[in-house]
Amino acid sequence: MRIALYQPDIPQNTGTILRLGACLSVPVDIIEPSGFPLSHASLKRAGMDYLAQVDMTRHADYPRFLHTLRAQRRRLILLTTRAATPYCDFTFAPTDTLLLGRESAGVPDEVHADADAALTIPMAPPMRSLNVAVAAAMVLGEALRQTAMFPAPGN
Repeated sequence: MRIALYQPDIPQNTGTILRLGACLSVPVDIIEPSGFPLSHASLKRAGMDYLAQVDMTRHADYPRFLHTLRAQRRRLILLTTRAATPYCDFTFAPTDTLLLGRESAGVPDEVHADADAALTIPMAPPMRSLNVAVAAAMVLGEALRQTAMFPAPGN
């Protein structure tokens, strides 16, 4: 299981998702360009001291990320408000990569077309979307539950 961020806009959300990945032993892919410098300082407040523990891979652009994903035979699972399938009705696999779009614009149509599945989080009308870090945590939690991939409790 992996999380991928498509050209993230907000360092605080990225830092929070990196912390989520560190805490749940889930690698995080950052697809550049990002809307801010991917420096330790820009991510530190939300990521705190967890940033040193996260398995993060930076990809120079989306085509290189997609090439790596396909070479590893991973499914690309897009989280989007434009999907019809609720995430809780989907069967996740251990090799899935959960892709989240830019906070400001989501992902372009060609990324939608590349996705093996597109999932949404059901919300009460007229609400449009959740914070990207909250969405990542919700869907990742369900994916880890289904695949029995939560880390073993430590002492």
